[in-house]
Amino acid sequence: MIVKKRRRREGKTNYRKRLRLLESGRPRLVVRKTNRYIIAQIVTSYEAQDKVVVGATTKKLAEFNWDYGFKNVPAAYLLGLLIGKLAKDKGIDEAILDVGLHRITKGNRIFSVLAGATKFLNIPHDKEILPSEDRIYGRHINNKIEEKVKEIEEKILKK
Repeated sequence: MIVKKRRRREGKTNYRKRLRLLESGRPRLVVRKTNRYIIAQIVTSYEAQDKVVVGATTKKLAEFNWDYGFKNVPAAYLLGLLIGKLAKDKGIDEAILDVGLHRITKGNRIFSVLAGATKFLNIPHDKEILPSEDRIYGRHINNKIEEKVKEIEEKILKK
């Protein structure tokens, strides 16, 4: 009997998927969800070693006076804008999305990060998987949130 690798046994890594992502040779936009925040990083790999070039969490939105929660779709969209802007400033203009072991469903928070990041980065994706504009701007949560999202979006775009 062959024992599977430790991270595979723990349910943390799908090595086949990881190998396909690494073979592309592009930097990866790694998006992960925690119980409180969403984390986005631009990661490059060289000889099986990952290096985080740029990273941010939705906690950073507090600097922009964001006070609507750090796990919702609008917060994820703003995080995508922020990570895209930071990556562009570091000279990265393309990436590939790495969702890890998260379930892929249309319009989820991971694809909301992707929607924001594509304003600055060239990331291959299908337009149909992105969340609707109503969800991105938070109209499904509250009418006041849309103004805040647009205000922060302008700050990030001008930064």
